[in-house]
Amino acid sequence: MKEIELIEVSSPGCHICKMFEEFWHSIEKDWPSVKYKNVSVLTPEGQELIKEHMIFASPGIIINGELWATGGFDRNDFVEKLKKVSQ
Repeated sequence: MKEIELIEVSSPGCHICKMFEEFWHSIEKDWPSVKYKNVSVLTPEGQELIKEHMIFASPGIIINGELWATGGFDRNDFVEKLKKVSQ
């Protein structure tokens, strides 16, 4: 399995960000090759990611350097994307 970089750009108090993080932690044991990182929009790194990927809503979900979703997510689509990039 290929190593996958997963970055969640999140905002304080964002309930969708919290939902994504909880969902990720519920399935992460099935994805040992995924390196997950949560980056706050309030940090310099978060600001860079917002500019680079043109993220207008939280969370911004970046998989292997590519913006996958912003402002929400579909659990099934997310798992399918992980399957694709891990091959």
